[in-house]
Amino acid sequence: MDIREILSKVDHTLLSQSATWEEIKAICDDGMKYETASVCIPASYVRAAKEYVGDRLKICTVIGFPNGYSTTATKVFETADAVKNGADEIDMVINIGWLKDKKYDEILGEIKEIKAACSGRLLKVIIETCLLTDEEKIKMCEIVSASGADYIKTSTGFSKGGATKEDVALFAAHVAPHLKIKAAGGISSIADAEDFIALGASRLGTSRIVKIVKQEGLAN
Repeated sequence: MDIREILSKVDHTLLSQSATWEEIKAICDDGMKYETASVCIPASYVRAAKEYVGDRLKICTVIGFPNGYSTTATKVFETADAVKNGADEIDMVINIGWLKDKKYDEILGEIKEIKAACSGRLLKVIIETCLLTDEEKIKMCEIVSASGADYIKTSTGFSKGGATKEDVALFAAHVAPHLKIKAAGGISSIADAEDFIALGASRLGTSRIVKIVKQEGLAN
């Protein structure tokens, strides 16, 4: 697969608690240079990053991150605030405890409220697959498919595991045709990226692919 095609599917990500503005600017520079799908950054940097990149790069941020157990009202406020600050894409974390409690209507309602607060921006729903059974993953494919969201996403990258090829294949077998898939967490090589894309992922949340491309001069 052409490296530029892979890069066009990458959400170039920096979400560490210690991320500085200089580091955020650096990944924005990389995102623009290598034409990634977006940069995914903390909400506190969205306004400055959007002012820095203008229309040259999509800005993605995270909501209810990484644990997902904020109240719905808090997540909706976070989303509206991020959109006001210039976010183009929103990655939200579901309430995983609600899923364990089989509060399916509450989860669906929350996603719909957050989608409304996106005001037309893309919404990706993180379900944190490493904490779920296959039955729960399949149920979330059903709920996210019905929610109006644009993507189902595997992982935050902050729990005990990231994306697996088995989970992306499971998503591909159970989501509605309109719902896209984002794999995130632990994507550490070009071969990994190609495998996830082949299995059905159309976005990859990773910081490593751009680093590999820079180190090896692959996109020069």
